[in-house]
Amino acid sequence: MPPVLQPQPETITLEQYEALPEEKRTEVFDGIAYDMASPSQIHQAISMQLSTIINNYILRKKGSCSIFNAPFDVKLSDKPLTIVQPDIMVICDKNKLDGKRCNGAPDFIIEIVSPGNPTDDYIRKLYYYKNYGVREYWIVDPRRKIITVNYFEGNIVSVQYPFDSIIKVNIYEDLFINFSDIAELLNI
Repeated sequence: MPPVLQPQPETITLEQYEALPEEKRTEVFDGIAYDMASPSQIHQAISMQLSTIINNYILRKKGSCSIFNAPFDVKLSDKPLTIVQPDIMVICDKNKLDGKRCNGAPDFIIEIVSPGNPTDDYIRKLYYYKNYGVREYWIVDPRRKIITVNYFEGNIVSVQYPFDSIIKVNIYEDLFINFSDIAELLNI
């Protein structure tokens, strides 16, 4: 009996992606579109706290980087099409911004793990972010109360911290984020 061929998922073009309804949250990996779940309340609260801390730091230092929150597209690749919507991203090269999206890897990305699909952040996105040039990638897991810091420059590969830690943002000389303050504020 010959092997049964599995149907291959259809790939999506940039034009098809851009024609999707605006309220539909979708990411594309190697041309395959994946629907995203809406973020939970705790996910949004953590995102707001982290974004505020990072943005205040950039403003205080009069830095040249910009911070963006999902939904904001990051096109990592044209062929095969790979577009992600990180929860939080810091982009230091203004030439990557075209008014619609970031074209190329942000310098720093934070993903907040959704209970429904943790492997996306821990495996798939880790692979893409590392291979497409993201300098630093944090995975914040509120359920496990762990922050995984992946720093792709230098010798540090991956370090896990508990939620009561003060963690240095490696792309900056003097930015530290106190997660115990965030956990206390949000009652986590």
